[in-house]
Amino acid sequence: MNTSQLTTNEISAIIAVIVLIAVGIVVWELRRRRSQRLRAQFGPEYNRTVAEVGGRAKAEARLTELTQRVHKFDIRPLNPAERTRYIEEWGRVQAHFVDAPAGAVAEADQLLGDVMATCGYPVGDFEQRAADISVDHPVVTQNYRAAHEIALRQAGGHASTEELRRAMIHYRTLFDELVNMPSAIDPRPVVEVRAPLTEFDPRRRAS
Repeated sequence: MNTSQLTTNEISAIIAVIVLIAVGIVVWELRRRRSQRLRAQFGPEYNRTVAEVGGRAKAEARLTELTQRVHKFDIRPLNPAERTRYIEEWGRVQAHFVDAPAGAVAEADQLLGDVMATCGYPVGDFEQRAADISVDHPVVTQNYRAAHEIALRQAGGHASTEELRRAMIHYRTLFDELVNMPSAIDPRPVVEVRAPLTEFDPRRRAS
């Protein structure tokens, strides 16, 4: 078929199809890049959210909204005096674990809430706290959730001392992230937990 033989309507239809295909490619590419960015930013929290809401599109919409929410907060690192005070408080909580594991776990949870509030995170219900903290600390948020689950079982009298010890380790990972938070939060997700945190032994009192 020669171009000269095409009617104006046929040419317009062909152009429209080409434009639609081009727009479709652009939209697909933008969605692909957004998925990659959110996966890199949220790590394991991305998959958890997809499973929770039942679909990738809904999960990505939620994570994007969450990121926008948290970026409106005035998040800041602890100043030297605050950092020293909280580290000393953590030492007391850890020492308390030796004699009262359940009480120490509750104190650790409260201490983390205090640190979050000082850093600028709003301290509401647990799920909102965990969601907010996952924007900048996605990997250790998994530890935070695990510790909270153990604390809930303890409230019902169903957590063993070993589980409470694990809860303290989990709380410590997030605590260390927050007290050592740099002045500019690295947007890349944390890829590993520092080795010394696994060495928490409830039989040793903190110095």
